[in-house]
Amino acid sequence: MFKAIMERRRETNTWQKIPWNEPEFSKRMLKEHLTQAHDAASRRTAIIERQVAWIHEEVLGARPSRVLDLGCGPGLYASRLAALGHQCVGIDFSPASIDYARQQRSDVTYIQADVREADFGTGFDLAMMLYGEINTFTPTDAQCIIDKALAALKPGGALLLEPHPYEAVKRIGSSAPSWYSAEEGLLSPRPFVCLEESFFQDGRSMNRFYVIDAETGSLTTYGSMTQAYTEAEYRQLLRAFATVTIYPSLVNPENDGMLCAIVARKA
Repeated sequence: MFKAIMERRRETNTWQKIPWNEPEFSKRMLKEHLTQAHDAASRRTAIIERQVAWIHEEVLGARPSRVLDLGCGPGLYASRLAALGHQCVGIDFSPASIDYARQQRSDVTYIQADVREADFGTGFDLAMMLYGEINTFTPTDAQCIIDKALAALKPGGALLLEPHPYEAVKRIGSSAPSWYSAEEGLLSPRPFVCLEESFFQDGRSMNRFYVIDAETGSLTTYGSMTQAYTEAEYRQLLRAFATVTIYPSLVNPENDGMLCAIVARKA
């Protein structure tokens, strides 16, 4: 176990993601989405409701619209937009989150799928991907998702992204090593010790989690990568859109520069 940790490599060539679609992991992740104790997985209700109001009024003009929520999680945005009269479709990789979302509202279509492979459909007034989700994909996959979203939009429709600025990703990858212990948590349903390390290399951050089972001593390793983009690089990803407007945050005074917001309009 310790030899594996000691011989680890600091490289970002192989893309790594947390296993959101693993059934038991997704159940633990759902708890993190729904808690009001922190904003680590999804934001707390007060912030979500403020952002939904802005999307409804400023992006959609308070008109009944068709909305595509990519990486929708447990439907915390789509369900609220549906309550305001919008027709919503949500796509997410997590089976537990999709099951929960389906139980909340029957008038929203929820699809459990990888957004890289899913058929988005057409005729949407808004497609959105929030909370830094676009940065968790390789640049090639991110461009594919954006191009599919563009094709799914009506003329004049909008793509709303909430990505990390370049310096925020660099900050993520510059965190000092740390550790903690817990009786249970997102990374294990059993008592465990977690060693964390981060680094920034080649324009992307890597966060690694070494999870040691407290009873057996077995080691499980998770990796999560975040791609950094400059403003010019975001505009390049969105070059097929007619207009691109960048905001310092998605109506979140607690943002601390970690996320911005981009509204790109189709011609």
